[in-house]
Amino acid sequence: MANQWLPPEEYVKRLPMHSSYGCMFFTDTKGRVLQLRSSVQQHSQLWQWPGGNTDNEGESPFETAVRECREETGIIVTGPPKVLGVFWQPAGTWPVAKLGFAFDGGQLTADELDRIVLDPDEHDEFAVRSVDEWAKVMDTRWWERLAAVHRAWQSGATAYLEMRSDVLW
Repeated sequence: MANQWLPPEEYVKRLPMHSSYGCMFFTDTKGRVLQLRSSVQQHSQLWQWPGGNTDNEGESPFETAVRECREETGIIVTGPPKVLGVFWQPAGTWPVAKLGFAFDGGQLTADELDRIVLDPDEHDEFAVRSVDEWAKVMDTRWWERLAAVHRAWQSGATAYLEMRSDVLW
């Protein structure tokens, strides 16, 4: 039975479910990282990049990141997409596994930062800090994710992280 061919509509019923998300990684002209502070108490991470879950049929992770970034900050990102990080997290704190993508949103000038308009239902503050400064205010696991994506941004490589409860690699 394991080697029996199945029509695609039957085969996909046997596949594990997952959700996806996309987010934008921005720096300022000094290489400091932009993050938004969540106003939602249930979030596991207080500071986060603009982005969110892919919840529109047919929407790609990059389209999600662009849409969420516009909704959350007013920043309009145009392509082409450049992936800085890919994240996989098993089901656990979320009912299904999550597959996420961090895209390079580019560098923001002081004027562009001044024009950020936050959606108060989602975020109540934004900050731009160095990676070392972020280490002082973030949970270690989430800071390691930020540091890995920052290294990818600096090197031009792509970071891949499996975000399990016991290990981050």
